[in-house]
Amino acid sequence: MARRRQVYEGRGKVLFEGPEPGTLVLDFKDDAYVRETRKRGTITGKGVLNNRISEYLMQRLAEIGVPTHFVRRLNMREQLVHEVEIIPITIVVRNIVAGTLAKRFGIPEGTALPRSIVEFYFKSEDLDNPMVTEEHITAFGWAHPQDIDEILALSLRVNDFLSGLFLGIGLRLVDVSLEFGRLWEGEQMRIVLADEISPDNCRLWDLTTNEPMDKDRFRRDLGRVEEAYQEVARRLGILPEGGPRDLKGPQLMQ
Repeated sequence: MARRRQVYEGRGKVLFEGPEPGTLVLDFKDDAYVRETRKRGTITGKGVLNNRISEYLMQRLAEIGVPTHFVRRLNMREQLVHEVEIIPITIVVRNIVAGTLAKRFGIPEGTALPRSIVEFYFKSEDLDNPMVTEEHITAFGWAHPQDIDEILALSLRVNDFLSGLFLGIGLRLVDVSLEFGRLWEGEQMRIVLADEISPDNCRLWDLTTNEPMDKDRFRRDLGRVEEAYQEVARRLGILPEGGPRDLKGPQLMQ
């Protein structure tokens, strides 16, 4: 498919005009960036793996009734998505203390939370994505109260489903960052899950060793970053074409 006009470029993805009205082509890059330290680098093969992982997880979520922007994968690095009006809020669902939560409250990483905690962050690189409350979101017109209720319900549902799915392949979902958008179909609007779900925006720890299997390996200079992304894809059974295997479903841990 011929590449069309570029619409947007972020740290890890590029959006191009889609082949049909109301669609975009989402291209996954190998670029890696850590906002807190401004660290930049490349994770070889990350774009290909994240494309496959996100495709697989979006499809599984759609099967349980979670609406998403995903349409279909186009090739190794690109997928077709519905064009949505992105709500400028990142929702972080935390199951275990890690990252900034540990730093903010001085709680040891790995501490299990009695229930999942949901946090809201305003999407603004210039402002370092500050944490906000529901009052900020409604007061500044980013979303209506009923939108927030729907986003919360969907976020918890996504977190619950992914927690179980990853547990079945020997991974613990520590936390996940989600984005949502408004999908307009004529006069009708519905809120759908957007962006991606991959080791870039999920903290995943090995169930036995607690080893990070996500972007934290790059963020913290732990090494074997590419191998961690590959291992997540291997356990899901979705290594890209040309890899050692190209399975169609998750490989359960014994």
